[in-house]
Amino acid sequence: MAVLHLKAKPNARQNALQVSEDGAVTVRLKAPAQDGKANACLLSYLADLLAVPKSRLVLVTGHTAPFKKVEIEGFTDADLLTVLTQHRV
Repeated sequence: MAVLHLKAKPNARQNALQVSEDGAVTVRLKAPAQDGKANACLLSYLADLLAVPKSRLVLVTGHTAPFKKVEIEGFTDADLLTVLTQHRV
C-alpha cells in the first residue's frame, strides 16, 4: 500500500497535480472546501489519475486541513513515484 502526502488547494479553475523539484505534492481542486466537497473531489481526481477504483483510496488524515495523507491500496511506492514523476514541474 502506497501513502501519498499532499497539500490540497480548493477553488481552482481546474483539477491539477503538481510535484515540485523537492518532491512536494500539491493538488489543485475545482471544488470548494466546504461540506467535504473538496475531499470527495480529491479522491475522485486521484482515482482517475492513478487509474484505480475510488474504493481503493482512503483519506487517512487532513479531513479539515490542507495537508492530507491518502492511502492507495494495491499501489506500490514505485507505482506512485512513476506517476508523480510525470507531473514534476
